[in-house]
Amino acid sequence: MEKQEPGRRSLFEGAASQLFEEIASVGGVEVDDPLLQQDRAATDLLIELGLLSLDGTRYVVVDPHSVQAAVVAPLGLQGAQLINESSHWAQAFTSLGHAYRRSPSTHDGPITRLRGDQIDRFLADVVPSAQTELLTAQPQSGHSSSALKEAGRRDVAALQRGVSMRTIYQHAARRNRATRAYVSKISAEGAEVRTLDEFFNRLIVVDRQVAIIPAGDDLDIALAIRDTALVAYLVDIFERFWNRGRAFASSETSVVKTIAEEQRAMAIRMLIEGHSDATCAKRLGVSPRTYAGYVAELKEEYDAQTRFQLGHRMGVQQAKGRKKP
Repeated sequence: MEKQEPGRRSLFEGAASQLFEEIASVGGVEVDDPLLQQDRAATDLLIELGLLSLDGTRYVVVDPHSVQAAVVAPLGLQGAQLINESSHWAQAFTSLGHAYRRSPSTHDGPITRLRGDQIDRFLADVVPSAQTELLTAQPQSGHSSSALKEAGRRDVAALQRGVSMRTIYQHAARRNRATRAYVSKISAEGAEVRTLDEFFNRLIVVDRQVAIIPAGDDLDIALAIRDTALVAYLVDIFERFWNRGRAFASSETSVVKTIAEEQRAMAIRMLIEGHSDATCAKRLGVSPRTYAGYVAELKEEYDAQTRFQLGHRMGVQQAKGRKKP
């Protein structure tokens, strides 16, 4: 059976099907019946498909189920062949993408500046092409529930291909429901996740060949880095953070206590150094309201009325502690 074109299907669904029903309703027609001449293309199609059979001098209808396989099965085979062909094309383009990212002579050079939607499109291309490893450092701020769900689908697909994945968050991420759900999903597929007390910038490294970092404080601009020395430097920074991190899934009392102490120590240090509340909240990875709660608790503990007074008293106490033998 030759390939079925969309135009033939349209003719079959319309005029040919109507003609079939009319012939079926009268039990067959003579070969010279005017009904067969009204739409010769429809008649010829029914004959070609084997839905009309010549019985002496009459055309009679044939059970469609006996004809269907001869028409539909080849189309299914063609569909499977097209899917297989598209997969080979995709793999070929992926290989070219790897070659492009390794090349020091692309038109953008070793560093490409990405803006706005270009960032998401780049990540949507480069992360699925990962072959061996994904390293990510994600500060808590700026992650919506929908973004984490999309990242979960993307990252689970990579993990199921055999890609290893390690991710670092701030300690505050442990209290975020959407982040916990995301971590649970990727951990079930073999990913490792740790948290740190201090603030760090976003970092994604794919196969140690390309790294994506923010371009300053503007989250709408990112840099895609392919220079091997710079990527190696960023990986080294990641490894240092990773070695100091605490396993996200750990619920041991000692670990939980240590995390609480680290967050408290960081809050105190930043208050003593005189950072603004906005900066302190960002570095702790919490909302301004949560940070204000920290400050209120510390004011009560140190019997301070103002933020300045609190910073002063904590500084004095730390200085006394350092002088003890």
